[in-house]
Amino acid sequence: MRDLIIAGNWKMNKTFSETEEFLLELTKRTDDKQLNDVKIIICPPSLYFEICSDFTQDREISIGAQNVSEHEFGAYTGEISAPMLSSMDLDNCIVGHSERRKYFAESDKIVNSKIKSLLEYDIDPIVCIGESLSQREKGITKDVIQQQLSGAFKDIDLNSNIIIAYEPIWAIGTGKTASSKQAQEIHKFIRNWIKKEYSNKIAEKVHILYGGSMKPHNIEELIKQPDIDGGLIGGASLVTEKFNKMIDVAISMRK
Repeated sequence: MRDLIIAGNWKMNKTFSETEEFLLELTKRTDDKQLNDVKIIICPPSLYFEICSDFTQDREISIGAQNVSEHEFGAYTGEISAPMLSSMDLDNCIVGHSERRKYFAESDKIVNSKIKSLLEYDIDPIVCIGESLSQREKGITKDVIQQQLSGAFKDIDLNSNIIIAYEPIWAIGTGKTASSKQAQEIHKFIRNWIKKEYSNKIAEKVHILYGGSMKPHNIEELIKQPDIDGGLIGGASLVTEKFNKMIDVAISMRK
């Protein structure tokens, strides 16, 4: 059985003091728990890597980045490279998030380059894919997903450390959520694609997360599905009480 992953994507939120307060509460709560094959990942703004690493050192909480440059070094003002992330001992990095694709015109080719750069420096990517509302209404969701998978993983030897996050764009920040049946259908489609392109063994080991407005009230129903291995959580990951509750649900399901 695959571990459950509860990953928080803070996006562009929290001040330094708010980050410190959140980490104090999170570590206090998790220190008293047996995580039972539940992995916690926090992806804060890059300014807070050091304080997050300080708080989570020697704890079962991983720190990830929200983005990485496809370039290793050079005159790219404001960018952060994979070797920089590696020097901070970060475990994960989100790539291909719908907001990066929408606001920064990131293509599957760029996502592919970022994945390759991260893997070169032993950082595990969290690769986001997902369809828009218009694409779903046109009935081309699976075509879009397959195209994104093929583009993102071109010439990449997919391994069990790579995480895929299915994020239906129409369910991000809208309060809408795909039903557990809808989410499972696409998660199964992704796993079957991995089986076809790689192997059954790899497909059974790769974690596929749901990234569309997962919250305390719907997490249990979603992660009960056989191909949903946790969540890449946005808004609910910013509130300690909600995030801890979601961790508790995941732990209870692995007892």
